[in-house]
Amino acid sequence: MPPTPTPAPPKALVVTPRLLVITLSNIGDLVLTTPVLEALSQAYPDQCIDIVGDRRSIELLAHAPYTGDLFPFNKRGGWRSHLAFLHRLRERRYTAVVDLRTAYLGYLLRADIRWRKPRRRRPDQHAVEEHFAALDALVPRRRPPPCQLHLPPAIHAHAAKLLAQLPGKRWLALAPGANWPGKKWPREHFRRLLVELAADFDAAIILGSADDDGDARAIASAGLPAAVLTGQTDLCTAAAVLARADAFVGNDSGLGHIAAAMNTPTLTLFGPGDPGRYRPWGAHTRIVVAPLRDLIRLEPTTVRAALAELRATHPRRC
Repeated sequence: MPPTPTPAPPKALVVTPRLLVITLSNIGDLVLTTPVLEALSQAYPDQCIDIVGDRRSIELLAHAPYTGDLFPFNKRGGWRSHLAFLHRLRERRYTAVVDLRTAYLGYLLRADIRWRKPRRRRPDQHAVEEHFAALDALVPRRRPPPCQLHLPPAIHAHAAKLLAQLPGKRWLALAPGANWPGKKWPREHFRRLLVELAADFDAAIILGSADDDGDARAIASAGLPAAVLTGQTDLCTAAAVLARADAFVGNDSGLGHIAAAMNTPTLTLFGPGDPGRYRPWGAHTRIVVAPLRDLIRLEPTTVRAALAELRATHPRRC
């Protein structure tokens, strides 16, 4: 009787040593996904991470040590553009795809493992915690790490040049802009805050888009020396500028999340919105919620007191 043939061992699965993370669109939302990227990088140090993100915000991830290729997505590009984008992503096979943006894209790609954020979230769950839940078995269960952005020395040097003319070193960064008027603290309140803080800071740094330039210049005229950089920096340069500030005060906007990710003590002013879900993530952050969710009712004295408490517990980093 002939011997029973020994079955051939299963063919080893060959995978590209890459992960793919599909991030969110807005600047603040993208920053709030960086704990996912940091955790994946720590769990899979031998694999780089390709990232899908919005053209406006993805540049913030360009210099991270874990970043592989960036895939800017134009959501207004039309179906032909989207189809070409999908074909480009399908040229690679990934170890895992983590989709924080859609319910379907990960299933159209070539991957061995696919994860997406849960369809339902707890009412008290922060966005970072929700994103982290998408990792499930991919990383050990633990509390999400802080948000973090990585910048090269050249960008930090450029930021230093932009601020070279400011007196002293006690600098307060302000961001008077927001994506709609109801989320903006009145510029008159920002002006009064600077007057009240004249003895606490040597200068102010005012950041934002070109649309915020009128408000910024009105605030800067309050008397404290100021560098008005609205419309003059890209996101990475803004991050490097914020890293040099003693503290940040601003509306619920992307710049507050960037400041927190650069480890700058960050005070965010909320009127409308959901601070439980979208406040900047980190131990060195604080929020002030306006009375009746109306920022006009939020007095500068209240903001000053909150800022003093924040600076007392999180003084300037050396």
